[in-house]
Amino acid sequence: MLPDRCSVKEDGKQCVNPPEFIVSIISDKDEYMVGVACTKHKQIVSGKIGILQSEGKIHDGKISFSPVKTVETDCVHGNADDFVQIDMK
Repeated sequence: MLPDRCSVKEDGKQCVNPPEFIVSIISDKDEYMVGVACTKHKQIVSGKIGILQSEGKIHDGKISFSPVKTVETDCVHGNADDFVQIDMK
């Protein structure tokens, strides 16, 4: 389950955009999810992660932005109700 909004706050206000990317750090053989981002905030998130890595607050490694994808399961059938908050570009 993903958050329904981008992880970025601007001027103390939560971004209202739906997530378009899963943000993770790829380090050695591990991958760590650190948040979700919309297209508007992709560069801001990348910069912030770079700062946190240089300060030793999160793992060093490559920053990865993976597009959010929809999936169908026995419980999620891919009808219109299942696509709320997902941008289907």
